Amino acid sequence: MKVTVTVKLVSAPEVARALGATLAAANEAANLVSAVCFARGVPREYALRAHTYRELRERGLGSQAAQHVIKKVRDAYTTLHANGRAGHLGKPGSRRRAKATAKPIAFRPDAAQPFDDRCLSWDLDSGTVSIWTVEGRVKGIPIVGSAEHFKVLRDFRKGETDLVCRDGEFYLAATCEVPEAAMNDQPSGWLGVDLGIVNIATTSDGRVRSSRGRNRQRKREAELRAKLQAKGTKAAKRLLKIRRRKEQRRTKDVNHRVSKRIVAEAERTGHGIALEELKGLRERVRLRKPQRAAIHSWPFAQLAAFIAYKAKRAGVPVVFVDPAYTSQECSYCHHVDKRNRPNQAVFRCRSCGVVAHADRNASRNIAARGETAWAAGRQSRVPPSPEAG
Repeated sequence: MKVTVTVKLVSAPEVARALGATLAAANEAANLVSAVCFARGVPREYALRAHTYRELRERGLGSQAAQHVIKKVRDAYTTLHANGRAGHLGKPGSRRRAKATAKPIAFRPDAAQPFDDRCLSWDLDSGTVSIWTVEGRVKGIPIVGSAEHFKVLRDFRKGETDLVCRDGEFYLAATCEVPEAAMNDQPSGWLGVDLGIVNIATTSDGRVRSSRGRNRQRKREAELRAKLQAKGTKAAKRLLKIRRRKEQRRTKDVNHRVSKRIVAEAERTGHGIALEELKGLRERVRLRKPQRAAIHSWPFAQLAAFIAYKAKRAGVPVVFVDPAYTSQECSYCHHVDKRNRPNQAVFRCRSCGVVAHADRNASRNIAARGETAWAAGRQSRVPPSPEAG
């Protein structure tokens, strides 16, 4: 499986200047290639190279850098068209789709640029890298990362590495091919995971990962953003950008920690993990206006993706189940009634009378559906016996 490992470059001012100039030159060239690509109806990469490669070389880009610029542009258009076919850009003829497709794709001056081993070499023993820039090759740039990052880079790095600029700091995001652990084909049980706003994740073994403190922090951040947006000054917009990225990092860190604990518990107990199928969540769920921002802003899909890839590395099986009515169904008698939820926190079955924590009840239903889905999947893969029929 592919994993991205990010390390920070400790660059002196002159090195930072060279790296910044390289990104600016590469993205200026990408905008040129994008204009040609758009004007010619998005030709194939080989044809696009024939139209633009020579001019990129004349602009001072190295041969490998020019090739990567062309590939980056072609991949951007491929993604745009895939999003259009999937309906992510709105319906055909909509204003949103027209805005996305009416002009060439534009690249920011500091947008990421891919490098391969010909223009970027690693020396992990000394903790340095050597990288091509428009001002010449720069050697011996120190990199900073955890011991685990260095171990993964040393053992599994394979493919391209992106040079990324964030708030004036430079990072390398390297692609690594990490082998998957042997899958546990016979889990001893299933750990259902119910995702929510008050509690980020509640598992069927009774563990709750609360988000009350995080929600209070998010509310304060939302109020601050509203004040900054009302000002509308350049300084306010700059601060908004900084705080938005900080909020994204906080949320990503919470999702990493929660997913790590869930997978570790499943691995320790030999259980599989059952998750809710979140596709189309925004369209399915009907909420009051105060609740919409909360459920639409927390990246549940990111948390589910983190759990899935960490589970794959640990050999823990994961199944996705339909979450419909899991919060209204009794996990003991399976009676379904919307009145079973008198409030957010309490589940009270109107058939058998059982009282339970609402999220724990839902997680048990998810675990039961996960076990059923896993059994059905295994049976579908078993060939019929010769005597059958």
